[in-house]
Formats: sequence, C-alpha cells, structure tokens
Amino acid sequence: MRILLLGEYSNMHATLAEGFRHFGHEVTVASNGDFWKDYPRDIDLARKPGKVGGIQLLAKVYAQLPKWRGYDVVQLINPMFLELKAERIFPIYRYLLRHNRRVFLGAYGMDYYWVHTCLNEKPLRYSDFNIGDTIRTNADAVKEQHDWIGTLKEKLNRLVAETCSGIIANLYEYWVCYHPAFPKKTTYIPMPIRPIGPISPISPIGPISLFIGISKGRSAYKGTDIMLQAAKDIQQKYPDKVRLQIAEGLPFAEYEKLMNGSDVILDQLYSYTPSMNSLLAMSKGIIVVGGGEPECYDILQEKELRPIVNVQPDYYSVCHELEELVLHPERIPVLKQQSVAFVRKHHDYLRVAQQYLDFYNNKKG
Repeated sequence: MRILLLGEYSNMHATLAEGFRHFGHEVTVASNGDFWKDYPRDIDLARKPGKVGGIQLLAKVYAQLPKWRGYDVVQLINPMFLELKAERIFPIYRYLLRHNRRVFLGAYGMDYYWVHTCLNEKPLRYSDFNIGDTIRTNADAVKEQHDWIGTLKEKLNRLVAETCSGIIANLYEYWVCYHPAFPKKTTYIPMPIRPIGPISPISPIGPISLFIGISKGRSAYKGTDIMLQAAKDIQQKYPDKVRLQIAEGLPFAEYEKLMNGSDVILDQLYSYTPSMNSLLAMSKGIIVVGGGEPECYDILQEKELRPIVNVQPDYYSVCHELEELVLHPERIPVLKQQSVAFVRKHHDYLRVAQQYLDFYNNKKG
C-alpha cells in the first residue's frame, strides 16, 4: 500500500512508518516534527513565526497537494493536522478525501470530541478537563474549551469524523469519547514503540533516580507542576536515597539521552494510560509513576502484568507512591522487568503496525 501520514504527536507517525516499511509498504511522513521535539519526517511542514510563516506554509502545502493524491491510506494525526487555521484546512481535507482511496483520523489528543465529552458526559473519573463533577479551570484547560467548542475547529472535527473511513484511538480515554458517537468506525489500537538505546539497569545501585520532563507551557495542564513538587519534596525528605533529574523543552534525541539510565519517570498525572513518552521509558526498564488505571489494562485484556505505579490526580498520591518505592526498593527490579515485558507484549511497533494495516484493509474506500 501507499500510505501518507500527516502530522506528528510524540513520534507516533514516525514509529508507525517504520513498522509499515518493515512490511514492504511505501510510506511518506509529512509533519512539523511535533515542534521542538523534532521527530523525523520525510517532508518538513514546520511553520515559521508570524503571518508570513503561515503564508509560506500554506504555499508549501498547496505545492505538495498534487503529490498527496493516489494514496491507499491517508492518516491524519488530528483534525488540525497542519499548523494553519481551521478555515485553511477545510479545502485541504476535502482535496485529500476526493483524491485518495481512504482517509483515517487519529484520536490521539486534543480535539472537539475529547473536550466536549469530558466537559459534558464525563465518562472518566478525572481528565484534562474534569476531576469528578468539577470542571478544571486552569488556563490551558479553559483555552482549549474556547478553541474547540462552538468554533470552526469543532466544525472541522465533526466533518472529518463523519466523512473519514475510520477513527483510531490510541488511549482508552480517547476511545471512550469517540466510540459512542461512531461505534462502527472507531477502534482502539495501542501506541507503537520501537525500543531505542540501552535498557536501564534492573537493580538500582545507590540512590533511586527520578526523571521528569516538562513540556513548554503545559506544566499545570498535564499535572507536571504537581508531580515535580512531589518529587522535589521526596528528594528533600530522603536526600541520600533519591536523585532527581529534570528535562525541559529539549529535542527528542537530547531528552532521551537524559532519560536513559533512570529508575523512575513521572508523567501524565491526569491520564488513565501511559503516553508514548512513558511507554518508551518502560521499554528501557524505567518504571512509570503516572496513569495506570484498571481500564488501561482491561482494554488490552491484560490480566497479569501491572507495571505502572498508578497515581490519583493529587500531590499526596504522588508523594505516597514515590515514598513507597523509596522505602521498598525490592519492588523496583520486579516493576522494571514487568515494564519491559508489558511494552513488548502490547506495544511492539511491528505488532501495532499490523493492527493498523488490518484495520485499514477492513475499511473499504
């Protein structure tokens, strides 16, 4: 098959492309590299600052459009798959729909259905937008509500969801938001991970090494501020037993170098399931303290492996779980081994790529 992957989140499309190529398919990845993370791509769609940058990107996309036709599969990372305003994307999407066999939507992150469902139906006990029945009012959450509710972004998202061939959710959270609205075209497929670099030592020597990455401008929204404060306080309480390393706003290659060799990574306070970042760490034998609710294991039909140190979305839960690891270091080798086994079992990029190919083939265009 000829496959075009448009956009990037956390190395999703770049990793999928490797899997598809392994099976002999022709793949093109066109993206901005997920901003400063600078993930690999075949066509660079990074936008330069300002209005001039937008005009230049739009011109580049229109120059590419004749080459973006005749594909068996076009997959969009998000309804906003380009760094352009929604009104600019409408005609581009319609062109892709007309001139390619099938178009698929990734339910991988921020979009209308995620925002709307968390604010209204609230199927999750907590999320980026709610804690129980309470709506979160931090600046990022409010901004996303204004961006996606009652706007052209909402209209675009609805159009894509209604007219595409299929929708793939990579987290339980996104699946539960899309599946009720589009049960016949929505599926869940785990995130693809291709292990890169050394495996973290199974038996920690000396202090437990904690690692946390901070995304630019997203600290409060993702709960990193709370997790970082808990980690700092645990380090202060046990200075001889805990070492803390912080990475902020780094390209992926530099970020990964800092992460390698850590014992524990703190990530995604408000998530039910581990992110690409967390899964990559797990593939290296690094323990994740973050989202690991029962639903994330249930959707995978996993009955035995429970490697994620699940936390509730508050400071005290994070402190408690970190302290338990410090006071019971005998748990660490077991969790490290389970982390590697879990990723190999459910998230191997070749296994995941085959699941995508099967879904594509089952959706006739």
